Amino acid sequence: MPETPFARPGALLLRERALISLLLLWLAGNALRLTILAVPPVIPLIHDQLNMSATQIGILTGLPSMLLALAAVPGSLLIARLGVRAALVAGLFITAIGGALRGLMPDVLWLYAMTVAMGAGVAIMQVTMPTAVRTWLPDRIAFATAVYTNGLLVGEILPVALMLVLVLPLVGGSWEWGFVVWSAPVAIIAVMVMTMAPRAAANGAATTGRKWWPDWRNMLIWKLGIVLGMVNATYFATNAFIPDYLRSFGQGEWISAALTAINLGQLPASFILLAVAGRWERKVWPYVACGIICLMSTGGIVFGSGVWIVVAAAVMGFAAAAILILVLALPPLLSPPDDVHRVTAAMFTISYSCAVIVPVISGALWDLTGIAAMAFLPIALCGIVLVILAPAINHVPRMES
Repeated sequence: MPETPFARPGALLLRERALISLLLLWLAGNALRLTILAVPPVIPLIHDQLNMSATQIGILTGLPSMLLALAAVPGSLLIARLGVRAALVAGLFITAIGGALRGLMPDVLWLYAMTVAMGAGVAIMQVTMPTAVRTWLPDRIAFATAVYTNGLLVGEILPVALMLVLVLPLVGGSWEWGFVVWSAPVAIIAVMVMTMAPRAAANGAATTGRKWWPDWRNMLIWKLGIVLGMVNATYFATNAFIPDYLRSFGQGEWISAALTAINLGQLPASFILLAVAGRWERKVWPYVACGIICLMSTGGIVFGSGVWIVVAAAVMGFAAAAILILVLALPPLLSPPDDVHRVTAAMFTISYSCAVIVPVISGALWDLTGIAAMAFLPIALCGIVLVILAPAINHVPRMES
């Protein structure tokens, strides 16, 4: 009889499980952003076809972040009741279905409703990922976090790089069918997680009495949440307003390049953090440096032109990704195993609340003043807040079991 994987020596079996876990984490990281980042490249098309204002575009962009905030705690409950694998699979399928249905009807309210459904699925996944890291790879938390975040960054790059040049031509220029194309891989990843996740994940940590409601008195979640919130707000708002901003002063030919740059610029940060995993998470200087870089690159986007806008976008992507990876590693590093999902849920609730507010304010400032550049003022302020809050990272205590 052929030797089965589970009959192999213990060391080989553990290594195989670790590799499978890393693969699934990387793929699930992709799924966190594929459907969300399919939107910015086609915002001008949606804007024109549905006759949307800048404020409505801001709302559309902010909806996934709103769900990442509102559905984070219910995601914690799902993990506590069903376990890691079942919660992750549920989030993946909800994301795929909601993402594909966004273009079913040419109506703003329908687009909003399906974006809400998609955002709920992403929220469940987002909360599940740090818990999966702690459950599947407890001895390699920082590295596993860097791996799934690398997948997340690739999931941000692919839609903005390929939507206009590859996907839209294949689907006859239909942004509606474009959304279906980017939802299909998410469904495939769901099937892979369901069938390939490590046995430990299948039995998961679902326990009837397991706690799920966050301890809102814990300063850890507030410090992490606000820092992460500034990064998320900077990233999502910039992606939302670069297309219409560039088009507004005759630089529309740079839209695809700028969106690709802000996402492609994140990859070098990801690889650097893979190399130094476990050494920079609680240092102050990376957060200060990246906050300053975000502020300066916002100015480069607003006051630059042509290729310099693309360069500024790439630099912003690098800085934002560095902070993102550093912060995402902290909940599984600092929390007891049974508290990772609670701390993560609370952190995302706070951080994505910030990410909802900023794009809406940016759009409102543009509409009220009639000045396109005003949309980037709140984004610049996020960089300043990052610099101010950076010292708090050095004083985050490790929670004891």
